[in-house]
This record gives sequence, C-alpha cells and structure tokens, in this order.
Amino acid sequence: MQNSEAMALSAALLAVAGELTQRINEGVVARGFEGVRPAHGFAFARLAPDGATVTDLAAHLGVTKQAASQLVDEIVRKGYAERRPHPVDARARLIVLTERGRACTRAAEEAAAEAVRRWTELLGEGEVRALSDRLARLAPYGPIRPAW
Repeated sequence: MQNSEAMALSAALLAVAGELTQRINEGVVARGFEGVRPAHGFAFARLAPDGATVTDLAAHLGVTKQAASQLVDEIVRKGYAERRPHPVDARARLIVLTERGRACTRAAEEAAAEAVRRWTELLGEGEVRALSDRLARLAPYGPIRPAW
C-alpha cells in the first residue's frame, strides 16, 4: 500500500470514528441527557461495571489524575455518578454510576445501534459483520481512549 493510500485509509477511519462519536453523543442528548459530552461516555464505559477510583479512570482515559478528578467532579455534580467509600482501600473513593448514569449509558448503546443500522442500510449486513470482524482483529486490546 502506498503512503497516500495509507493516509487516505487513516483519514477515512478517523472520519468514521469521529462521526460515530458525534452521532452517539447527539443520540444521548436527544434522549434527554443534557450536559454530556463524548469524554463523559468514555468515562462511563470504565465506571459502568463496578465503579473505579480516580486513578483507575485517569489511566483508562490517558489523562492526569487532576484531569480525571475534574471530570469526576463534573459528572457527580450533574448526577451521573457518585462517590462511595472504597470497599478495600480506606484512603480511596470509588466512583460509581448512579441510575441516571446507567440510563445515559443505555441511551448511548441505543444511539450506537442506530448508527450501525445506518451502516447496514448502506453496506448490507454481511459487509458490516465482515467489517466488524476485521476491525476486531486490528483493534488494540485495552481501553478506548478519547482523541483529545
């Protein structure tokens, strides 16, 4: 593959990822979750299973602990998460999603499904499944980090 072709492929993948992020965020807002932005969604993905500390969240997002702490302050203030005592480490606080945060996460899943349905209408289900399989082979293991 020539450099120009590789650059075109890179640009196309980034454009699709950017549009997908935008569509998910728009879908979440359309479902009544005001004041959220894509960075919140990346945080919610880490908090969703069992919660996390600010340090865990910072590592997941690839940001400083200070930046993660500011993000936590914001989502707590907006009612999407709450701080709880850590069950093992008395010095740490566990950040967990509230019911509102979990509902927002479900809204993001619905919005993502809508976006992928559009791809299916354009490409067909077989091609979308093949694309999914190929991207899964290429995608690095680990957290999905926002592109700041």
